[in-house]
Formats: sequence, C-alpha cells, structure tokens
Amino acid sequence: MSEIADVLEAIESLSAKGERMALATIVAVRGSTYRRPGARLLVPEEGAPIGNISGGCLEGDVADMARIVMDEGRARLAGWDLTADDDAVWGLGLGCNGAIEVFIEPADRAAEVAAALRMALEEERPICVVVVLESDVAAVPSGARLVVRSDGGVEGSLGEPALDAAATDAARELLGAGRSEIRTFVGGVRAFVEVLEPPLRLVICGAGHDAIPLVRAAEVLGWNAIVADDRPAFLNEERFPGAHGFVALEEPGDVAKAARIDERSFVVVMTHNFLKDEAYLASILTTDAPYVAMLGPAARTQRLFMDLAEEGVAVPEEARARIHGPAGLDLGSEGPEEIAGAIVAEIVAVRHGRTGGFLRERPGPIHDRPRPGTEARVAG
Repeated sequence: MSEIADVLEAIESLSAKGERMALATIVAVRGSTYRRPGARLLVPEEGAPIGNISGGCLEGDVADMARIVMDEGRARLAGWDLTADDDAVWGLGLGCNGAIEVFIEPADRAAEVAAALRMALEEERPICVVVVLESDVAAVPSGARLVVRSDGGVEGSLGEPALDAAATDAARELLGAGRSEIRTFVGGVRAFVEVLEPPLRLVICGAGHDAIPLVRAAEVLGWNAIVADDRPAFLNEERFPGAHGFVALEEPGDVAKAARIDERSFVVVMTHNFLKDEAYLASILTTDAPYVAMLGPAARTQRLFMDLAEEGVAVPEEARARIHGPAGLDLGSEGPEEIAGAIVAEIVAVRHGRTGGFLRERPGPIHDRPRPGTEARVAG
C-alpha cells in the first residue's frame, strides 16, 4: 500500500473512533530536503505516527507540535531551517541541509483532507486543494479549504467570493501544470495550492512470468497495476496478488478500449510474441499514453514499426518518442526482477522529466527548484 493510502486509512479509522489526531503536511521547502511539498505525517494521540516528512530528522519535533495543535484545536504553520553549514547541524545527525514549512491541522481538518484524498484515489483523476495557511482577513480562517476537480467542479469556500475565484483560477492553472506551490493572494492570504495525483496507472500487456515481479514492484510503489491478456486463465490474484485489476481480452488489438488507456496510463508490452506485440502496439498508438515500453532489442522494435507501416499504420515521430524499446534504464539488468526494476526506474524518470543517470553527475540540485515568484501577489 502506498504512503498516501496508509495515511488515508489511518485518518478514516481514527475519525470513525472519534480519536484525536493532527495531520502535518509539508507546504514549502528550500535547499536540500528529503521530502517535497505534499508529504504528510499523521500523528495520533496514542500510538506511532504514520507517514514520513523528513526521513527521521524532524518527525519528533513535528509530533510535539502536533500535540499542541490537538490541545488547542487550531491549525499552525511551523518552520524548520537546517541550512546552516556547520557542525551544529551535521553533528545532530540530520540527513538534510534545507528548510521546510509544515502546516499542522487538528482532527476535523484532517478528515477534510481525507475526503479530498479519497476522491483523487477513487476517481483516478487529479484534483487540486487550496488550503489557507495564513490570513489577515477575518472572514478567511487558517485551514479554510477549497477543492477544484479536474472536470472543473468546485467544492468548499475560503470565505470570500473574490478569493474563491482567484484560488480556483490558480488551482486550474496548477492542475494543468501538474505541480503544487504556495500562492499569496490579495489581502495577505497565503495558501498552499496542492495538486493531488492518484496512483500511477500501469497497464501491463502480457501475463507471462516476467510480469509477476513488475506487478510486485508497482504494488510497493503504490501504483495501480492493470494486467491485460487474451489468456483468462493467467489473470488471477493468486498469480498477481498485488494487481489492481485484470482485463481479459478477446484480441490484443482491443486493449486500448478494454483497458481504458489514456494520457495517465503508462504501458508495458511484454508478451514475447511478435504478432501479439504488433497488435498491442497498433491499438496503443491510438491513445495518448505518455510511455509505452516494448521488451526486446531495438531491432525488434524497429521491425514492429516497419510491419505496422506496411499495414498502413503510421507511427509518427511524436509517437516514437513515447515508445521505449528496449524497455528500461541501462542498468545491465539480468533476469525478470532486475528488468522490472529497470522498467520501473525508467517510468519514474519519464514521469519527472528526467533522463536517468548518476545523481553524482547531475549539475545543480537533486530536486527541481520552485519556480521564481511562486509567492507573488495574486489578484483576487
């Protein structure tokens, strides 16, 4: 189960029991930090916290602050700055050298977060949540929340119509960009505009033995793995205990429609049967899938392109750029488990616009820097 699912399940369970808790969310970072905005830590009144926001550096301090929030019943914005380049920082055993802001909310607000998270998970569509961190406006309390769905629908309010309109515009902009950031609106209202992405949707075409470790790896990462095959006997939970679902096909060429492959679907074709792979690929080319992995050497993939062209199926350059054959990063992988690891690593790289490679050879910071001016005043 993914971390976000663990936190969600815990919030819902504690809420049902009426137990006290507080939810801490990273809303901004600067410098080198272990986690990025959106990482969460749920602190129950009794028992161990669920989630992770710093790799162990700050969980204790955040938990102490969370207990104050439980007692006061109101949200708090707290910051920790570990950017000092001296022995005072490294001597503490801290694993990061950056600064973070954390928004900590009591139980009732945590339940609201859970509802938004559940919506993103169940609908398998991103949503954007705008939550007020600080406000100089009496009608706009800290913790006020507005949810903007990918279909344009809006739920909740920050307290003022003009502010709601400005926040909705910002949410739609960031939904399109697929990123989260802090925005400051007119009136001194500082808000975290967070895009909540559902789990990555991985469609695996082919239920052979080498698909088993790929499904297992996807489950560990919290991805939704869908296994499609024209052999129904291979599609079962005993063979793929971590699969999110199965698609039994009449023909491989039905996969695009049957598996609902869209712009959020990452696809791996791994039947080891040339003609079936050709049919799968022809179907997938009719979709907007951003990543299509083809097992086998580059010459095999080129032959697939040639055969499709002879049959009148065009493979434009834009589509070829989305097709990765051979599949996976160049790790020297051997065997199904290592190959699955290479494919998963490539998907992560593609998803984040990276090329793979050694981090030690990356010029500049490990993580992308926030856009300049992301806290500029916004009309509203």
